Amino acid sequence: MLPTKPSSSRRSARSALAALVALALAGATSATASADALPGAHVSATSVLQAATYPGIQHLHYEFGPIDIAPGQNNIEIAVNNHKPDVPGYITRFKPDLVYAKDHTVPRVDVIHLHHGVWLANLYPTFAAGEEKTVFNFPQGYGYHFDPKDQWLMNYMIHNLTPNPTKVFITYDIDFVPDSDPAAQSITPVHPLWMDVSGIKPYPVFDVIRGSGRNGRFTFPDQARGAQKRDIGPAHVWTAPRDITLVATAGHLHPGGLWTDLKATRGGTTKELFRSEAKYFEPAGAVSWDVSMTGTKPDWRVALRAGDRLNVSATYDTRRASWYESMGIMVVFYADGIQPGAVDPFSSPVDWHGLITHGHLRENDNHGGKAIGLPDARMLLDGFFTRSVSIRDYVFGRGDLSLTGKAGRPPVIRRGQSLKFTNFDATKSMSPQQSAYHTITACRAPCNRSTGIAYPLADARVPFDSGELGYGPTLGGMKFTPAAQRNTWRTPKNLRPGTYTYFCRIHPFMRGSFRVVADKHRSKRR
Repeated sequence: MLPTKPSSSRRSARSALAALVALALAGATSATASADALPGAHVSATSVLQAATYPGIQHLHYEFGPIDIAPGQNNIEIAVNNHKPDVPGYITRFKPDLVYAKDHTVPRVDVIHLHHGVWLANLYPTFAAGEEKTVFNFPQGYGYHFDPKDQWLMNYMIHNLTPNPTKVFITYDIDFVPDSDPAAQSITPVHPLWMDVSGIKPYPVFDVIRGSGRNGRFTFPDQARGAQKRDIGPAHVWTAPRDITLVATAGHLHPGGLWTDLKATRGGTTKELFRSEAKYFEPAGAVSWDVSMTGTKPDWRVALRAGDRLNVSATYDTRRASWYESMGIMVVFYADGIQPGAVDPFSSPVDWHGLITHGHLRENDNHGGKAIGLPDARMLLDGFFTRSVSIRDYVFGRGDLSLTGKAGRPPVIRRGQSLKFTNFDATKSMSPQQSAYHTITACRAPCNRSTGIAYPLADARVPFDSGELGYGPTLGGMKFTPAAQRNTWRTPKNLRPGTYTYFCRIHPFMRGSFRVVADKHRSKRR
């Protein structure tokens, strides 16, 4: 459901804002670091996992939607999905994507992106995708058995980084072998196992703070401390109830992620089974969605005995920036019993290196970081002395870098005080579909260049983040929303004197600043 038609003044503000967004989105590459130094640099950019082949295989294309995308949307939705095969058979490949409804082109990731999509079969998460769009290939001789009687649900979170409405389809291509085809007799069925460092729950996320962990890397949940432990989910561990063979897996991470690890423990001994590595094509390094995750090779088979314990973890880079609302997921598929060629990891080595599932995607070409004429807040005179900032129509009412005059200068508070932000684009009286969640996220000054997939970043020397200001539904006592369930936030009281710049993680063209001054500070005037 789209918001009601705005007033003429609101339409005028939105028209002006749309022009600013268009300018901000016209970015160029800002390569401040090289991807060559990343752990995934050794992964081949040209060796890509290939699909299994069978006589009579069908290549099926499905489109879920059209989905109305509201201005600034970032909410979680779930709906019945009847777009699936008509007959029983085996799914041997699953390739997700997102396209505009109007022309079926793929949106730029810095404009509209698929935060996540989960295909639930009989209420169990079975296939999944994030904006890295990992393609899932089962090895030859294995497949996920589908029955038309299975109930499919589509759980999706599509992020609109702009104030402009649109319509999209979630698409997926399936390689399918019907049961009626003789080739189906040669396929062994596999079962999905959802391994999730912060799940299973509607929004399984955790925060990674710049400088945390060790040597610039933070592994969750292993290095979780204090309040972070509340984000650890039960699905990060699983004990095999019987003898099984793992046949395929791949990881899901957000920008900043380096790898996910799948390990097994037996009798106090732990072995690495697979590391899904992030192969970044992003010139600036591990800071964007311009990445492909590695999946297991076609001959990867791991034998587990009843009682063996699986564990998954996710490792992020913490040298460059903080990464809020991060994920670490591996969907593992296994067959019953010990399959031919399976390796017992506690008696023989396992090849835990994989191959990427796709190369660079064109929708990731706008990296951002180009000068667009916004001011350097550090050079501006003082703005208003105030204790509050209102957010309306995607604009910070005081200190927004797009504003002119005194309203555009940094609002001033004294040391020991807090500046209160209130998001009037998301109030209790508004539905999640009408709401535009905003954050106040610290970025390194001047934080005034063009928006892209790699700019801006939460890379300030003093990190702070408000969470997504707004309200959303709950499900079974858990948040079914990324919203913070409040629309206000106050800056920390311990900030030292200085000018602080910030942006909205949800709509990163929104930039702002404020200034903390000493008790005896005398306001600068024109």
